Amino acid sequence: MAAKEKTSTKTTARPRRKTGTKRKGGGKRLFFHSWPSWWLWAGGIGAAVVYAVLFYHFFITPYSFRWRAIYREPNYPEGYDVRGIDISHYQGRVEWERVRNARINGDTLSFVIMKATEGVSLADEYFQRNFMNARRNDILRGAYHYFRPEEDARRQARFFIQTAALEPGDLPPILDVEERGSLSVAELQTRVKQWLDVVEKEYGVKPMIYTGRNFKDVCLNNKMFDPYPLWLAHYYVKEMTYNGTWAFWQHTDVGEVDGISGKVDCNIFNGTAEDLAAMTIPDPIEDKI
Repeated sequence: MAAKEKTSTKTTARPRRKTGTKRKGGGKRLFFHSWPSWWLWAGGIGAAVVYAVLFYHFFITPYSFRWRAIYREPNYPEGYDVRGIDISHYQGRVEWERVRNARINGDTLSFVIMKATEGVSLADEYFQRNFMNARRNDILRGAYHYFRPEEDARRQARFFIQTAALEPGDLPPILDVEERGSLSVAELQTRVKQWLDVVEKEYGVKPMIYTGRNFKDVCLNNKMFDPYPLWLAHYYVKEMTYNGTWAFWQHTDVGEVDGISGKVDCNIFNGTAEDLAAMTIPDPIEDKI
């Protein structure tokens, strides 16, 4: 009897479909490697352009004047001719005879404001020398107190009065307010007003408030301060953007003035020389005549 043929139950495996193209070194080729090379170049250039535009918009445009100051290029606003400086011990010894004849952006130096005191006990080590030499050289002078918000405001005022000893013909006393400390805005405003009241009673004139442009809006935005002359620090801008009335503008902290080594703050007065003279502390004897 013939033997039956064996039927194989084994099936033949189908080859798998390729899902990627092999590179010479093995492994699958990335998707974008199949793009035309000019697409890759165009995409790279486009990304670089977008990055440059965004970088300029967010990091250069808002601070262009600040960058200019870093590279020692102070900004001197046009349209003003009553200019002056403010100094402290940071400027060291001042050559007053040279300062007397100095010019700022082509204009004569009209006034010098100097730091007198800070807090309840710190007197600027160069104040008395600077204050005396400014008068000797016929330069209109002024003095300011750096306010420490967490120290007693009335004590600070009395310390300033004792140290500065302003005289008739000097600029009004000035309160420098730059920090809030741990106080609320309302608490800060109350203490600032206490200092102003004590000093105004002593000299018979409204003291001036010095502060930063933004700090004024955030911490001193109160109508009770409107009667006080305002001195604003507002750097690296061509024009003052404050909407209210202001008397002085500290427009740069990297100015250069003959007779002072290193950089110095430069300011402009928003008025004429006659207006500036009218702001000074009056002579009580003349007022009685």
